Amino acid sequence: MKALPLFLSLALSSHAALADDAGILKCRTLTDTGARLACYDAIQVGARPQVATAAAAPARSKEENFGIEAKKQREAEPQSITSTIAGDFQGWGPSSQIRLANGQVWRIIDGSEAVLAPMRDPKVTIERNMFGTLFLRVDGTNSSAKVRRVQ
Repeated sequence: MKALPLFLSLALSSHAALADDAGILKCRTLTDTGARLACYDAIQVGARPQVATAAAAPARSKEENFGIEAKKQREAEPQSITSTIAGDFQGWGPSSQIRLANGQVWRIIDGSEAVLAPMRDPKVTIERNMFGTLFLRVDGTNSSAKVRRVQ
């Protein structure tokens, strides 16, 4: 019973410990370790989050954002995209990066390998399953791989 007042006081005061999500996301994009650390140190704990404005970033189509959007935006996003892999394609190995004709680059993240018959400009679909996991599927084959967009 003594733990209940402590729990309630922690639960009610926990909102003050929240940091600015936009600031954290901005810091994650920095590649220089010192600059990233300085960015995190500059975030004010308990401050009101910054509201992003439309002028802050160029507008992108839903297809351009596919695979890099925030989880909260997924309901409005497409469940799959279709493109081609430009040129010759014979499969993938663990951590391979695959560049699609639409400019997106996807990395194999499940450690899978696929040796396929040589193809020219194969059509691929990247689809989201019910848990939000993204899979690359090559048309005309039974092969698929878990992927993450890197560009």
